[in-house]
Amino acid sequence: MSKAAKPGGSSSLSGDELPFEQALQQLESIVDTMESDELSLEALLSRYEEGSHLAKVCQTRLAAAELKIQQLEKTAGGDLAARPVSFDVSAE
Repeated sequence: MSKAAKPGGSSSLSGDELPFEQALQQLESIVDTMESDELSLEALLSRYEEGSHLAKVCQTRLAAAELKIQQLEKTAGGDLAARPVSFDVSAE
């Protein structure tokens, strides 16, 4: 089971609380570990589940960023301002 542990220990933040960049970095680490052919089937499945969750977190964060960009509009003075964005990412 020690082979399945991430180098550097596990983070105290869950995938849902991680900043995008950290979630992506963890996802890349999981892919590298899975490609190393050093894990048992059970460890591979566990890493796959973790990676799937992190991929969904990254996709959600990217969608939220895209929506925020789409919500930008020009004010009367020609400046860009963000309209309030309301969406529930936990509904997915």
